Amino acid sequence: MALRRFRNADRRGSASALVIVGLANPGAEYEGSRHNVGGDAVRLVAQRRGVRLSLESRQRALSGSIPTPRGLVTLAVPITFMNESGAAIPPLLRRTSLGDLTHLVIAHDELDLEPGRLQFKLGGGLAGHNGLRSIASALGTQEFSRLRIGIGKPPTKEQGADYVLQRPTGARKTALANLVAAAADALEILLDYDFDDAQRRVNGARD
Repeated sequence: MALRRFRNADRRGSASALVIVGLANPGAEYEGSRHNVGGDAVRLVAQRRGVRLSLESRQRALSGSIPTPRGLVTLAVPITFMNESGAAIPPLLRRTSLGDLTHLVIAHDELDLEPGRLQFKLGGGLAGHNGLRSIASALGTQEFSRLRIGIGKPPTKEQGADYVLQRPTGARKTALANLVAAAADALEILLDYDFDDAQRRVNGARD
């Protein structure tokens, strides 16, 4: 597969070897929802690594960087709503001087994976995910990397929006918190290993 590159003529920040973006809706009413697992996982990585996610001038994402054996890694969570996630990506890539889109990793909830399953993937379809669709539109390609975080399907297709936006309670809340922690573990593998190694370590793992 040919590498897809982001035309980054206006680069102005310190170059990052990797940019990891977690998708989520902003606002207290969406905290703890299934749709926010990507953003929650990135925030947890930042917390574990002592990285403060802050809003830079003219950016549309909270972000922070950490030195790793691979080089500087930027963690980010858009402040846009999910279906406008793409608006945050080009400014972020310019600030981090990232041109190779295989080094952009989007962490997101995935209905087509059973609950608790994690999968690193390069490129592929959008599976009706509005955040991914917005990012693909902004970049002009779907050939960026992803961490798919399995949340399973709702009982019926008509219940899809309620299913991803609701905040589980009881045992389901605990299971979701465990899923976020596992997704953060997977993202931390990328801080020390390349994407192919991360795929082998994460995609083949089973409970």
